[in-house]
Amino acid sequence: MKNFRIFGIAIAAFMLSGTPAGAQPASGRIVLLDRIVAVVNEDVITRRDLDDRLKVVSAQLRQQGTPLPGTDVLEKQVLERMIYTLVQIQFARETGLRVDDGQLDKALLRIAEDNKISLAQMRATIEKDGVLFAKFREDIRDEIVLARLREREVDNKITVGDNEVDNLLGSLQLQDGKNEEFDLSHILIRVPEQVSPEQLRDRRARAEKALAQIRGGADFRQVAASFSEAPDAVQGGAMGWRELARLPTIFAEAVKGMKSGEVSGVLRSPNGLHIVRLNERRGQEAQVIVSQTHPRHILIKTSEVVSENEARERLVKLKERLDNGVDFAELARLQSEDGSASRGGDLGWLSPGDTVPEFEKAMDALKPGQVSGPVRSPFGWHLIQVLERRNQDMSKQQQRLQARQSLRAQKSDEAYQEWLRQLRDKAFVEYRLEEK
Repeated sequence: MKNFRIFGIAIAAFMLSGTPAGAQPASGRIVLLDRIVAVVNEDVITRRDLDDRLKVVSAQLRQQGTPLPGTDVLEKQVLERMIYTLVQIQFARETGLRVDDGQLDKALLRIAEDNKISLAQMRATIEKDGVLFAKFREDIRDEIVLARLREREVDNKITVGDNEVDNLLGSLQLQDGKNEEFDLSHILIRVPEQVSPEQLRDRRARAEKALAQIRGGADFRQVAASFSEAPDAVQGGAMGWRELARLPTIFAEAVKGMKSGEVSGVLRSPNGLHIVRLNERRGQEAQVIVSQTHPRHILIKTSEVVSENEARERLVKLKERLDNGVDFAELARLQSEDGSASRGGDLGWLSPGDTVPEFEKAMDALKPGQVSGPVRSPFGWHLIQVLERRNQDMSKQQQRLQARQSLRAQKSDEAYQEWLRQLRDKAFVEYRLEEK
């Protein structure tokens, strides 16, 4: 689930969402409709919905210092974003994906805590900015639904094989011991799956027009807000910092030879036509030194038969035997209820994060050779002994982990865009924006 930290609270809440009031808000609030600007399956988007969203988007663009596109252009872009959001909300509703009030209340509390204010203070701030708190609640509910929908329909179906990791690492040549990262912005012109030659010419002409404006000196962010059909269009097409491995292959090949500030030509992918701007590039040291610990332990589990106090008292007595010279490994083989018992409790070399926090905190406080007192973790009660420590170069392991994560993120992004395109293509959409 996304982190719902908000900037300006009310504005971010609107930007996270895209659900129009005509989509039957859970609050049950009666909304006076002036006229319909789009019909999306069984729901509608009204002029008031669109105007409210335009105010928020315009405020965000000004805050970013992005020149505003023409009103007609921005209206169409914002309306399209609202349609994409609405078809996802409809699909979630049809397939039984819900976020109950208890889950929503917890999310709102986390938002307040992230902003270091109370829930009451957050509500007061939101309402002071002219936003109904009930609307804010429903926007956050929808955002949680969208995140869970993507997780269910896309992310959970992504797999990355070892051979894919090997191939990626083999294709990425580290230069001067560094991994490079790229700060990118992009413009996407979608191409339908069953595109006709005429449609493709029109789509390419639109992409070439956008590229011509950029090369003619127009602000990339303004052109992205005017032309791009990607979800981040109203943010000026900003993708942020990405490792080379996390970029789609077509982007990676383009940016490797580009300098900061340069813009690519029109690129073609299965999702459509792209224009990429390299804002900045930076190198990261490839070497990763990790402090590792080699511990062993004795575990006594709690159960319906063995209480917390009984488990702890057993370890207190075992600790006394260890203090009197009994061999730790032998005692672990006889008494420990962990799978490591046959190895004398030996857990091998552990890196930060390899164990649960309670165990790691107690382990880190020990000197080599020292045995802890009873330590509670979700697994039960432990006696821990640190055998030795070392600093280990984990560059190769870290590279594999990063490569796997990057491949997963890249495949997820591509699969999500394709899934979203298919969902949008199946929807019935009637535009009425031009009607007066």
